[in-house]
Amino acid sequence: MWAVVDLVRRHWMFWLLLAGGLALRVIAQIAYEPALLFIDSKKYIFGTDFTETIWGAFDPLGYSLLILRPALMSGLNLAYVAVLQHVLGMAMAGALYALMLRRGVYRWLAALAVAPVLLDAYQLNAEQTIMPDVLFEALLVAGIVLFLWQPRPGLFLVIPGGLALGASAPVRQVGEALIAPALIYVVFAAQGWRKQVLHGAVLTACFALPIVGYMSYSAVVMHYGFELSNMGNAYLYGRAAHAADCATLKIPANERPLCPSASVSAALGVDGLVNASEAPRVLYEPVNVQLGVLIDTNSWQKALAYSVLKQQPMRVVGDIAGDSVKIFALTRNTVQGDTLISRWQFQTGYPYYPPGITRHGPNSANRVFAAAAGGGHARVQWKADTALRYYQLHGGYTPGPVFLIGLLAGIGGICTFRRRRDSGPALACLLITGCAVAVLLGADLYEFSWRYQLPALVTLPVAGAFGVIALVRVVRARRQGRLAVRAVGANAGVAGRAATAGRAATAGPGAPAEPAELVDELDGPVDELAVAGSEQAGVLASWRPRTATRISACSPPAWSTRTTGCGCAGT
Repeated sequence: MWAVVDLVRRHWMFWLLLAGGLALRVIAQIAYEPALLFIDSKKYIFGTDFTETIWGAFDPLGYSLLILRPALMSGLNLAYVAVLQHVLGMAMAGALYALMLRRGVYRWLAALAVAPVLLDAYQLNAEQTIMPDVLFEALLVAGIVLFLWQPRPGLFLVIPGGLALGASAPVRQVGEALIAPALIYVVFAAQGWRKQVLHGAVLTACFALPIVGYMSYSAVVMHYGFELSNMGNAYLYGRAAHAADCATLKIPANERPLCPSASVSAALGVDGLVNASEAPRVLYEPVNVQLGVLIDTNSWQKALAYSVLKQQPMRVVGDIAGDSVKIFALTRNTVQGDTLISRWQFQTGYPYYPPGITRHGPNSANRVFAAAAGGGHARVQWKADTALRYYQLHGGYTPGPVFLIGLLAGIGGICTFRRRRDSGPALACLLITGCAVAVLLGADLYEFSWRYQLPALVTLPVAGAFGVIALVRVVRARRQGRLAVRAVGANAGVAGRAATAGRAATAGPGAPAEPAELVDELDGPVDELAVAGSEQAGVLASWRPRTATRISACSPPAWSTRTTGCGCAGT
């Protein structure tokens, strides 16, 4: 009993935040029953039914295979899926908090670092929605926790960590980018080139296993082809067309109708250029007059994208950079062309997205729920939904400067890395900050959406916490080293002066003066050496006592009267 009380007392801030997160999740579960649906939800619910739809070819269906299909086969409706996602949200906070405490982060700082994932209303909305984002976050967190559980992870942690991060790619394709920070981390964390090669090879194999497995399933079972998604070229076209200056772009005449004007590009944005019915790639329908059939323009879209990348690369870089900094804005806003942020906000009433999700008709939400193991009709509790919407719009989200501070602190922590001393926090910053940049920038390469910024909640604040610890340790080490050097120098100076006084008293008034070079040498460059850190201070400390001993070891009777310096007799 007392152990429980002590646990609550020492971690009161975390328990308070966890209780707040639990209360918000209960309200969300009550407000929107059985769960929220989005435009793409049907793709994940029915995408594995390859005999009825081609939706599974658009995006990887790892979410369907790992969560939805097992739940529906067990007779559980989508309300239970939403509950499971809420549990995953709180579990991520608990796992990250435990990891930070284990690796030396202050309790209050660790609690603040997990507050965003517990209290952010956009996270709550994602957990209540039948979409893969929460599972992707959970796999990302699982990989990070496994890799960092020990300062130098062995194979027993590298293997499951690699599998967890690899499994994120069939959930969201941007997970493929996580191989880079993970591989860099295990190489730097391993000691000795043999272990570095072994850990790197094992990680690569474990990371690739879930990806190759899903691609094989897609090709053999679902007949979608040996790939994660067939939309890569479409979004490459969307990004390139959005950035292009079509007036100066040199392209063939048959590709010219695919290049949008500046006004169309600004109005539609990247997502609109790919999916909107008024997009050039949709409206442009060239006909092969000889065969009397429409020409597939996918190859022309790809060629246009490569032309933009070759002729106007800086416009593409600028377009991506402009999207990548939006996450650091103080408020959650969208500009013309961005995917509407209202899609990820709680609404007063059950939200619909016609023609995909409608109130009535063959695409109604009620029909979707009925086909997915029941759960009743779509319904809301009006007081609860109003409260959630008010909370979300009036501060219930993580401000962008928090992410910016976390990113800068994480980068600062990486810069403290030194191979010859404990670099645990620096390596943690390397992994977590690298994962954040990989998934956030990887998504921004194609398009910006506030939905794709959700992984920042479980990465950047935690990276910032580790960065603060790394920087504090370096500052303390240098301060302690400087104090140690000064203390040793002071002790050596006192010993030297005492020895000099003793020799002068023994030699008498006619003896030559004792040189002071050695003592001056001890009192000189202390500050300059101290700034090099605790390691150099330790070296200096080990040298000074020997010098002091040399001085004091020359007892007065042993001094030779034949010498004119400060040497001992017989030297």
